Amino acid sequence: MKLKVKDMDIATGLPLVAIVNKKDANKLDLYYEDRILIKKGKQCVVAITNISESNKFVPEGKIGLCEEVLKKINSKTGDSVNISIVSRPASLSYIRKKLNKGKLSYKEFYEIIQDIINNRLSQVETAYFVAACYTHELDLEESVSLTKAMVNTGEILKLKKYPVMDKHCIGGVAGNRTTMIVLPIVAAAGLAMPKTSSRSITSPAGTADTMEVLANVNLSVNEMKHIVEKINGCLVWGGSLNLAPADDKIIRVEHPLSLDPVGQLLASVLAKKKSVSATHLLIDIPLGKGAKIETRKKAMKYKKLFEEICKKLGIQVKVIITDGSQPIGNGIGPSLEARDILWVLKNHPNQPYDLREKSLKMAGIMLEMGKKAKKGQGYKKALEILESGKAYEKMSEIIKAQGGKTIGPEKIKVGRLRHDFKAKKNGTILHIDNKSISKIARASGAPQSIASGVYIHKHAGQKVKKHEKIITIYSENKSKLNYAVEILDKINGIKVVS
Repeated sequence: MKLKVKDMDIATGLPLVAIVNKKDANKLDLYYEDRILIKKGKQCVVAITNISESNKFVPEGKIGLCEEVLKKINSKTGDSVNISIVSRPASLSYIRKKLNKGKLSYKEFYEIIQDIINNRLSQVETAYFVAACYTHELDLEESVSLTKAMVNTGEILKLKKYPVMDKHCIGGVAGNRTTMIVLPIVAAAGLAMPKTSSRSITSPAGTADTMEVLANVNLSVNEMKHIVEKINGCLVWGGSLNLAPADDKIIRVEHPLSLDPVGQLLASVLAKKKSVSATHLLIDIPLGKGAKIETRKKAMKYKKLFEEICKKLGIQVKVIITDGSQPIGNGIGPSLEARDILWVLKNHPNQPYDLREKSLKMAGIMLEMGKKAKKGQGYKKALEILESGKAYEKMSEIIKAQGGKTIGPEKIKVGRLRHDFKAKKNGTILHIDNKSISKIARASGAPQSIASGVYIHKHAGQKVKKHEKIITIYSENKSKLNYAVEILDKINGIKVVS
C-alpha cells in the first residue's frame, strides 16, 4: 500500500513508531503493535504500528512518522512511501521461552539484544524480557552469555596499554562520588583508566552529570581512545558511546517498577567494563539501611557472582563491601558534588573527609592490582599522589582534554535560594537516610538544575547542638525549594537522639 508521509513532530526516544489511519489498517488487516516495512526508494525501515481513530490526527491515505523513522529513511511530510506487513521478530519467541522457565543460549540473547538496540521491540516487549529475567533468575552461564551479547552488539574500545583499570559501584548511596577522585590518582600513577559513567536515572546526580559541571562528557570512542592513550584517563557519559548500547534501553524499562534482575545487573555492569577492554576491575558494594543492598547475605551473593562471572570473562576482579548506611561526601547534586571533589583533590580544609578516605582506600587497592604499589602499600602510595598535588594536576589534564577549563571549587555556582534544616535539640545524629536525602535533592531540581541539591553539614554519629545546621537545601526555583522543604518536613529521614 502506498501512503503519504505526515511528520508527527514527535521523538519517541525508544521504538520506531508509525501511525496509520484505522481505515487503512483495516484494509491491511493491521493491528496495534504489528510490524510494518516502510520503503522510500532504496531506503527502508521496520516500525511498530499505532492506530489512529481520528481523521484529524492521521487522515486516511497518510502515515504519521516519528522523528526516528523519518531520519532512517530520509523522509519529510508529503513524501510517498510503500508499506507492507512483516512478521514479528524471532526474539519474541525467545522472550516467551524465558517466561516459561526456559534457559537461553548466547545466540538467543544476542538476537534479543540486537532487536532492542535496533528498536525492533516495543517497550512492552522489552519489559517482558526484563520481567522474565527477574522472575526466572539467570544462571551463571546465562549471565555470561548475556554479558557477551551486550558487548558484541556494540563497539569495543581497544587500547595499546596494559593493564586497563576500571571500577564500579552498584549504587544506592547519595553522594559517593569516589570515581572522580580515584580516576586521577590511578591515572597519575601511570595506569590506564578509560571510565564510562551513567547519568542519573533516580538519583540527584550520576557521575557523568557531576563531571559535566567541569568538562564535556559526550565524546566518541575515538576521542576517548586518543585521550586515554595520551594521558591515561578520561570520564565520559556511556550513553554518548556505542559501547554495550542496549544497557540504557533496558534500564529505562526497569525503572518504573524498580526491577533489578540480578543476572541482568551483573551483565549490565560487566558488559560496560568488557567493552572498554578492562583487565582489572574493582567492584564496590555499599551495604546498609537505605542502600540498594541492605543485608550481608545479599552482598555476599553479589560478590560471589561478580567473581565467578569475571573469571569466565577473563577480568581480574576485587569486590569490596563498604558502608552504605548514609550519604558519602557533603554535596548531593552535580555542582555541590563537583565542588567536594575539587576540594578533596586540592587538599582543601573544606573537603569531606569520609569521601577522601573511601577514595584513597579504593585507589590504593587499584594501585596494588595494577602493580604500581606492593601489597599493603597501596593506600600510602595513593595518599602520596593526592597530597603531592599530582592527582589534581592529572584531573586538570583530563578536564582540559575533554574540552573543559580548570576552575577553583569556590567558583562553582550553587543554588541562589536555600533553606537550612537545623537541629531542634542537642544530641547525636543517629541516621541520615540515603533515599530521603536523594528525594529532597531531586525535589529541589537536581540533576536537571545542576546548581540545586543538598549540602550535608553533619553526618550520622556526629554530635549536634540545638539550632545548628544539619543540612542546607539549594535550589534555583522557589516553588521547587518549597516542595523540597515540604518533603523534608513529611519524611523522617534525619534522626537525632539526645
